[in-house]
Amino acid sequence: MNFFEKVGETVTSKGKEVADKAKDMAEIAGLRSQINTCEEVIRKNYTEIGRLYYEQSGEAEHNDFPEQCLAITNARSGIRALEEKIREIKGV
Repeated sequence: MNFFEKVGETVTSKGKEVADKAKDMAEIAGLRSQINTCEEVIRKNYTEIGRLYYEQSGEAEHNDFPEQCLAITNARSGIRALEEKIREIKGV
């Protein structure tokens, strides 16, 4: 086998290794994207569960998360007050 054949085989071999590595990296990126999508679904549903809980039990005299529900109630009151100030500034 001459020098050029050896170089050609080495280049071909290394090219295949690089292509295989790129394929693996693309597959990993796709899987990570799917993981991120699943995590986003989980976050959205956790948020929805919390919203529904607050709407059903948040203002009840006794609930399982009184501090958090009070914080939400206070934040909502703060939003209403700030929105009223915006309306006053706009003259609405």
